[in-house]
Amino acid sequence: MTGRPFSARYDVILIGAGHNGLVTAGYLGKAGYRVLVLEAREILGGAATTEEIFPGFRADTGSFDAGGFLPQVVAELSLRKHGLRFVETPVVAFAPQPDGRALTLWREPGKSLAEIEQFSREDAEKFPQFQSQVQRMTEALRRMMTLTPPPLSSYHARDLLPWLRAAVDVRRMGRQGLMDFLRVLPMPVADFLDEWFENPVYKGILGSLGVRGTMAGPRSPGTALLFLYGVQGAAAKQSRSSRFVRGGMLQLAEALARAAHEHGVEIRTGCRISQVCTHAGRATGVLLDNGEEILARVVVSNASPRHTFLDLVGPEQLEVRFVREVNNIRYRGSLARVILALDALPHFRAAASREVLTKEGTLLSGHTVLCPGLDYLERAYDAAKYGQISEHPVLDLSIPTMLDASFAPPGKHLMLINVQYAPYHLAEGDWDVEKGRLGRRVIDLLDEYAPGLQNLVLHQEVLSPVDLERRFGLPEGCIYHGQMALDQLLVMRPVPGYSQYRTPIQGLYLCGAGTHPGGGVTGAPGHNAAREILHDLRLRSHPV
Repeated sequence: MTGRPFSARYDVILIGAGHNGLVTAGYLGKAGYRVLVLEAREILGGAATTEEIFPGFRADTGSFDAGGFLPQVVAELSLRKHGLRFVETPVVAFAPQPDGRALTLWREPGKSLAEIEQFSREDAEKFPQFQSQVQRMTEALRRMMTLTPPPLSSYHARDLLPWLRAAVDVRRMGRQGLMDFLRVLPMPVADFLDEWFENPVYKGILGSLGVRGTMAGPRSPGTALLFLYGVQGAAAKQSRSSRFVRGGMLQLAEALARAAHEHGVEIRTGCRISQVCTHAGRATGVLLDNGEEILARVVVSNASPRHTFLDLVGPEQLEVRFVREVNNIRYRGSLARVILALDALPHFRAAASREVLTKEGTLLSGHTVLCPGLDYLERAYDAAKYGQISEHPVLDLSIPTMLDASFAPPGKHLMLINVQYAPYHLAEGDWDVEKGRLGRRVIDLLDEYAPGLQNLVLHQEVLSPVDLERRFGLPEGCIYHGQMALDQLLVMRPVPGYSQYRTPIQGLYLCGAGTHPGGGVTGAPGHNAAREILHDLRLRSHPV
């Protein structure tokens, strides 16, 4: 402990007002504990927020799809009462092709089936069976998302019983279903899709989900699992999620904040933390940059494991082996974001007519995916493997002004583009220079699909992986706080032996994307961490 006087006493201090941190705070406040949330930025939401990026234009600068957010969190924290509204568009994904054709996945499975049939009758025949298998597998994964991984050496019923129940549910898939489930998880997503389909167009749309935000190609092991993780938020018999927050992602954070405030949670922005205070191996509070020390029974970090342990706690407070394991967490960000302010709506050659495009809720209202196939996706990854920016990147974009005109001035539009691949570690050059070249490359590629788009660009902002690290605290620009690889999941996340949201420092917990089940706008890490913290707080004979 630093020995400085403290200004307040809390049950819990929570570091970071990202969506997982606010979920944890909401549950702890609802349980009657006095909670203080400290956020370094002046705005809530972390990497799921909305900012005025250009004059008159508001943009989701981080995540822009909330399809995976847990329904139970919405219900248990009464988020609809606090203003949260989701928008689900008729179109899930629009995939224009270089030859002028397009495949559109609709929320209505029958319409998607008709689209796939235009490219391959055989694929269309397999489509319903594929959707059913994916739905069974994602349901099994969804049950595991809200469970706490058991300790590696535990035989305690409290730790094992929930997983035994989940195992029983998985076993109900039948012998063949169980074997398929276990076989698919470690597979490359390309192999999984090749078993089902022949046409590259549909495989390109799905394959891009298996590598989103990760430094891996579609032929890399374990990407089938990431694909299944990515479609958990999809409705029944859909290939992927496409659900946005009315008014932008900041509205999710503000609804969570209002729910927390209702239960007495205090939230302070513009408070940068320099240190987690400890005494005799126990967290006692935090020290702010301005020298203020605030004490609490429990400290919870929504920051990445790297920042929490190496910067806020300090290696000298931890065992050498644990520090080594934290240093070995792979981040390797591979995603960049390009934000374009447009003078008008672009016209994609593959669209049936400009009239269709300009109607709210049609082709450009969901995701637009530029990924013509798995070979294209693998070649994009090939460049990234060697620290190069892909000449032909994969683009996953959204035009939020199709759903809500308030994002831009009247008649103008906003385009949010996730660019895969953009490696954090460049073999040559510096991201502060190279991001301009990436922005031009993205606009040139879009202009091939939507001629004249480059003439519509009023403003552009490129967020490289380095920018994502600086802006949101995402280590190496990794949107998951650690790669979602097989050796960094479940009991191995964030490191072996510490998968239950607890840490080697007594009274210090993690609740962010670096914990189980991982990244994405799900709220699951925050939900699960709250349960474990509440369990410990209530153990009067074994205080935290």
